[in-house]
Amino acid sequence: MNLHRLDLVSLSLFNLVARTGSISRGAELANLAVGAASKRISDLEAAVGAPLLERHSRGVTVTVAGQALLGHAQRILSDVDQLAADLSDYAAGIVGVVRLWANTSAVTQFLPQDIAGFAEANPGVRIELEEENSSETVLAVLDGRADLGIFADRTPTLGLHVQRYREDRLVLVVPQGHALDGRERLRFEEAVDYDFASLPRGTSLARRLQAETEALGRRLKIRIHVRSFDAMCQMVAAGMGVAVLPRDAIQAQLRVLPLRQIELEDDWASRRLLIGLRDAAAVPRHVRLLIEHLSRQA
Repeated sequence: MNLHRLDLVSLSLFNLVARTGSISRGAELANLAVGAASKRISDLEAAVGAPLLERHSRGVTVTVAGQALLGHAQRILSDVDQLAADLSDYAAGIVGVVRLWANTSAVTQFLPQDIAGFAEANPGVRIELEEENSSETVLAVLDGRADLGIFADRTPTLGLHVQRYREDRLVLVVPQGHALDGRERLRFEEAVDYDFASLPRGTSLARRLQAETEALGRRLKIRIHVRSFDAMCQMVAAGMGVAVLPRDAIQAQLRVLPLRQIELEDDWASRRLLIGLRDAAAVPRHVRLLIEHLSRQA
């Protein structure tokens, strides 16, 4: 088996043939003559040492060996596309790319303005922002999918180097006319017996509420789980429960929905958002520039 004979044109052709179920259609999409395409497929089979396609009157189907090659071919072609995109960035004057993962609180409240300010001052640095929950963000930094992450305190950092980014304040959100409407401040235990709308269980906010409820010896009554702060506000406005949310993240919703925010007097309602990275001593300059910019915003 001589896999060094594989080439990108043949892998791309094989991907098209497998996807369309036809050598002639794959050849057409690859801008190749049918005879040339058939020769390339035969050469691939010779290099692999096994049939890749089963030929029949209605076209072709992929064999078991073909399925194995197809998976690798698609990954290789995707990597080549990413390489081309990265090189085109450098050709256009991009000096670095920062892969930043952050939780919803950071993305909703702070990062739009902070990233815009950084991009204006550093036009040669491109930021790829991924929104995920705090635990997934930590894991992404640990395994190298992200250069740095922003997540809530109380999240296990698993050895990451961390520094402070921002602080936010959690408030209770209730529909207008609710039994608690009219209160300016309260402790969480005064609301814990009501139905709640919540983010998914794996998020740092959901885990925090669960832990504080258990510390009270009570059980949180989650009526519905949704995936965004806006959806939580919509559910509260529709009478599906109350919710605990970051104060600065909901101001736009308070202006358009029949909602009230109530200050929580509990110490845990004040949260810290942290910046995490794997190795503070080996950070590329363009990543360091972003970290310094975000740290200044604190």
